[in-house]
Amino acid sequence: MGYHVAMVCDMFYPQLGGVEFHIYHLSQKLINLGHSVVVIAHAYDDRTGVRYLTNGLKVYYVPYLVLYRGTTFPSVFSSFPIIRNILIREQIQIVHSHVSVSSLAHESILHANTMGLKTVFTDHSLYGFDSVGSILVNKLLKFTLTNIDAVICVSNTCKENMVLRADLLPSSISVIPNAVVSRDFRPSSIEKCRKSARKITIVVICRLFPNKGADLLTRMIPRICGLDEDVDFIIAGDGPKFVDFQQMIETHRLQERVQLIGAVQHEKVRDVMCRGDIYLHASLTEAFGTVLVEAASCGLLIVTTKVGGIAEVLPEHMTVFAENTSVSGLVNATMKAIGLLQRSAINTSTFHAEVSRMYDWINVAERTINVYDSLFIERSENDKDWIVMLRRFYERDGPWARLLYVLCAVVEYMIYLLLEWWFPRDEIDTARKWPHDRD
Repeated sequence: MGYHVAMVCDMFYPQLGGVEFHIYHLSQKLINLGHSVVVIAHAYDDRTGVRYLTNGLKVYYVPYLVLYRGTTFPSVFSSFPIIRNILIREQIQIVHSHVSVSSLAHESILHANTMGLKTVFTDHSLYGFDSVGSILVNKLLKFTLTNIDAVICVSNTCKENMVLRADLLPSSISVIPNAVVSRDFRPSSIEKCRKSARKITIVVICRLFPNKGADLLTRMIPRICGLDEDVDFIIAGDGPKFVDFQQMIETHRLQERVQLIGAVQHEKVRDVMCRGDIYLHASLTEAFGTVLVEAASCGLLIVTTKVGGIAEVLPEHMTVFAENTSVSGLVNATMKAIGLLQRSAINTSTFHAEVSRMYDWINVAERTINVYDSLFIERSENDKDWIVMLRRFYERDGPWARLLYVLCAVVEYMIYLLLEWWFPRDEIDTARKWPHDRD
């Protein structure tokens, strides 16, 4: 008998991104392995209520107020009634939340712990310690993960970052990387004949935000075009820096050499990548970088920075790293990659087969199931006792923070008792499960 799992995050389809695809593909593989999975996310426009995706994946789109970049308004307690109803209705055993900045993820962990359910948290990003936003997120993370049963990070760098941010033991964190559906990112069937005089096309696909290196790109692209007349660019993505790219093209008269195509649907990403020879990734922070794996699977040579967990993603022969995260560092790395391709000094035709062997969602799902198994083997029955959890909150942080933690925990438990009396769980109808054959 498989587990009943609830994947919780503010970010999910129809919004597209690395986290969204991670949750979707992991859920699909868990279903194929015989487990029951539902997704809880906030509503997107008219996508509200219960929807079914491929393979019977049920998604609860809860109508919460969205604040910024797809995250909901942090209400702490007001989400408890509906989250409790969903967890009881779906007979959930494990609540698996994602992303440090997802309010819904944090609140669901708190509610699930109060209800005595097992909880898992996966972090996909890196955060610093020197800005107000990062400090607040880290403080919230420390509170939320006080009674967590397991934590998963997508890279070893992300794990080190999590240990410092949430004050956790390294032994309590597992590292499970992302993966790709390699059959969706096959190289072009047209043979690429590399000659010294042929043009090189560099592809950039990212959200055009400062943390993705948008400012670096707008400064380095004109320099590269000036250094080599046989280099063109394709830039796909949207965001607040889109206008900066338009202005860069106009200022330097690069209309014939830089194609700015805006946001692309995920099913079209492979087609865009296959038009290029080099994938350029100028991100300033990255826990893993799934798009790098996708680009390498399409047979592109990768030029990127060494920030975060990027160095762990691909072998050295697939990647040219910038010596530093600067315009000059990225320009030098890009020119080095252009030289390698023009001299035919590197064979990218083998990249797809190598990536297929390295990254597979079934492997990710099986490793995640091993984490789930450990929750029911290594933990004692007292782990979800409310007094024990309250004591952990009191021992967690400084004198002022611990009082706030305890106050939140007491109010949460009082709401839980009220809900158990006002809306008993035996009055909540359990949902029928989608019929599946175990693969």
